[in-house]
Formats: sequence, structure tokens, C-alpha cells
Amino acid sequence: MKKILCISLAALFSTSFAVAQAADNDAYKAAKDKAESDYKVAKDNCKSLKGNAEDICKDEAKVAEARAILDATRQHQNTAKDVDKAQRKLADAEYDLAKERCDDMSGSAKSACKSDAKSAHKTALANAGTTSTTAVVAQDAREAGTNLANTTRDAAADTRAATREATADTRTAMSDTMITTKVKAEYAADPLVKAMDVHVETQKGIVMLSGFVPSKAEADKAIALARKIEGVQEVKSSLQIKK
Repeated sequence: MKKILCISLAALFSTSFAVAQAADNDAYKAAKDKAESDYKVAKDNCKSLKGNAEDICKDEAKVAEARAILDATRQHQNTAKDVDKAQRKLADAEYDLAKERCDDMSGSAKSACKSDAKSAHKTALANAGTTSTTAVVAQDAREAGTNLANTTRDAAADTRAATREATADTRTAMSDTMITTKVKAEYAADPLVKAMDVHVETQKGIVMLSGFVPSKAEADKAIALARKIEGVQEVKSSLQIKK
């Protein structure tokens, strides 16, 4: 009798696990499909913009999609391999966005911007636990040639006035970095705002917030915290409420 009972309980647990796993897979697929659908809508909306603004808009939509898929992976497919893969895709999307924003700059400011974007990308990959020494060396070699060509071209094109402007741009970029750091610190210290859910970018004192947050209260708090940071000229929010 005890043997029969043990077998019955084992079968019950096995069935329950299979049902739970199937539910997780269905939930993950639904979340992934929604992220892809939202991306297509956002990408289509970018067509109203022109030039680099359109490219930046599309990359922002790609970052939002990658972040949503990472959230869904952590919630429903929380294996080290799956999360690692989703983190890498988000890091790549954020790197593409950062490089696209650098295209609006020129001279040494542009070079510094791309260098910062590259460093941030390598750090993000390292945090995901997937960066190998070989991959980093190969990436460095490829980008070193590109950066050298860009630097040579920019140096030939720059005049004294352009150099002064580039220096001013560099100071602004440094200030923007400090603003971004202070905003993220405020988020990390606040009990309501989940710092990992809010992506922060700063350009010329304008703070741009993106990502998905659980509630409007969290979105409002994130905006309020950013506004109180010294040096912030304006806060633009594209935060979306998770449904």
C-alpha cells in the first residue's frame, strides 16, 4: 500500500511540474510576442522622423524590445543560459543605440562618445558572464582600425573653431555622464523605484528615461527624482507601464 502511495505521489508531482513548465513556456511566448509586436509599432512610428533621429528612434525601440524579452526570460525562462543570451542581446542593442547617438557629434567629442559606448558595451557583456578574452581582442582590433580612420579624417577637417567647439562638447558630455550617474544613484537609493527597470540617458542636460515599470507611481517618482538633480535642464520620459 505504501509503495502504491509513493508511486502515486511521484506521478502527481511530475504532472504538476510539467503543467507549471508548460504554463511558463506559454507565458514567455506571450510576453516575447508582445515585445516583438510593440517593437514593430514603435519602429513604424519612427518613420515620421528624418535622418539620424529616425535611426536613433529605431534603435531605442530595439533596446525596449530587448529589455522586455530579458524581463520575460528572467520571469519565465530563468535559466543561466537563457538569461545570459537575453542580456547579451540587450547589451548589443544598447551599444548600437549609443553609437548612433554619437553620430550627431563631431571631432574629439564623437571619438570620446564612441570610446565610452565601447567601454560600456564591454562592461555589459562582462557582467553577463559571456565575454571571452578572444572576443574582446578581436573587437578591439576591428574598432581600432575604424577609430584610427575616423580620427585621421576628423583631424584633417577640424579648424581651430571646430576644436574649441569639440572641447566644449566634451565638457558637456562629461557633465551629462555625471548627471546620469547621479540619477541612477537616486534610483538605487529610492525604495519605490527599481533602478534596473529604468534606463537613463543624458544629452546636454536633457535626461531621457525609458524602459518598463510596474506602475504609474514608479514612473512619476522616477521623473521627479531626475528633475531634482543639479544640472538637469529637462526630463523626457518614454517609460511604459507593464501590463
